[in-house]
Amino acid sequence: MKMKSLFAAILVAMSVTSCSTVKKVVYRIDVPQGNYLEQENIDLLRVGMTPEQVEYVLGTPMLKNIFETHRWDYVFIKREGYNEPEQRNVFVYFDANGLVSKIDDSNANNEINLEN
Repeated sequence: MKMKSLFAAILVAMSVTSCSTVKKVVYRIDVPQGNYLEQENIDLLRVGMTPEQVEYVLGTPMLKNIFETHRWDYVFIKREGYNEPEQRNVFVYFDANGLVSKIDDSNANNEINLEN
C-alpha cells in the first residue's frame, strides 16, 4: 500500500512539474492597445489636411504632447498570445497654420511627404 501511495505521489509531482515547463499550455488572450491603424486610412492622409480631417480619418490621437503641440502620436500595440508584440507608430506633424506638414509612419520606415 505504501508503494502505491509513493508511486501516485511521484506521478502527481511529475505531471505538475511537466506542465510548468511546457510552453503555451495556458491560454493567453490577444491584447490590442491604442489606435488600431489600417493602412487604407493612413493612405488617405495628405499634407495640408486640417486637424479635424486627420481626426476623422484616424480617430482621436493616443497622445497629444503638451511640450510639442504640433505633433499627434498614433500608437498601436498588438500582443497575440505568446508572439512578440507588434508596435506601429504614426506621427502627424502640423505647421504654424495648423495644417499637416509631415506624416511619419514607423511601419513604412520613412516619412510621407505627399503634396495635394
